[in-house]
Amino acid sequence: MQQKGLLNLFIVRFVNKANISRGSKPKPIATFYAGLLALLFILLSARVIGARRNGRVALGDGGDAKLLRRISVHANFAEYAPMSILLLALVESLAAPAILLHAAGIAMVFARAVHAYGVSTEPENFRFRVTGMVTTFTVLGVLAVACIALAAMRAI
Repeated sequence: MQQKGLLNLFIVRFVNKANISRGSKPKPIATFYAGLLALLFILLSARVIGARRNGRVALGDGGDAKLLRRISVHANFAEYAPMSILLLALVESLAAPAILLHAAGIAMVFARAVHAYGVSTEPENFRFRVTGMVTTFTVLGVLAVACIALAAMRAI
């Protein structure tokens, strides 16, 4: 019982105070999709670690084509997912419609999963890879335009 009281005190004192003092509002939609993408990132990381361990490769790919694919999938995810999360949070902060935010979030999780699957298969399935990249670029483009448009509307 005492621990629950301490947790509530921590939340009220530090977490809520930090948000109020900075004037920030929670971004639950972007946060939700950031969490999903983070779980996918952990899965992709674990696949690289497992392949490194099995092949006894500390750095690089050790000439292992399967490990090279896993490294590539992980790196590609790390390149595109953070920008999508940032743009999603920015668009949410500009009061975009929830349907746009959920559509973009679902599409990005789908895109990154499909791309990872396509590149991971051997022989590589280019349909999945291309679908993943086209969807990723579409989401990034839509969110970028939404950022610009919503910011411009607020500036006028």
